[in-house]
Amino acid sequence: MPDPSNIRFTIAFTDPDLDPEEREEQAQRLMGELRQMDELEAVDRVLDPNPPEGNKSMGGMLVGLLSAEVSVSNAKKLVGFLGDRLGGKPIELSVEGNGKKLTVKAHSREELDAAIQAAHDFLAA
Repeated sequence: MPDPSNIRFTIAFTDPDLDPEEREEQAQRLMGELRQMDELEAVDRVLDPNPPEGNKSMGGMLVGLLSAEVSVSNAKKLVGFLGDRLGGKPIELSVEGNGKKLTVKAHSREELDAAIQAAHDFLAA
């Protein structure tokens, strides 16, 4: 059960030039790197809330999406890590905590830097 005081990040790889398999590879690679961080409480794939008809599994995963949960005190470390790893990659980043939610899109390093700053400001508020 997630700790309600934690901050939840959802990262979506949105590069239209990549096919779903390539976006999935980016998500898997980042998930592996995030799992190396001691500061994270949890990191996982995002379950599809509406799996395809006839899906035999417990629900499919959404392609190119992952979520990470981190304590408030470690949230800025995660934001910095994401800035270092995702510069230049088109992504959508959602940050949710304290009953508030911020969603930003970035298609370049400059936009990602602005998104990271917005996430810092959001977490400081």
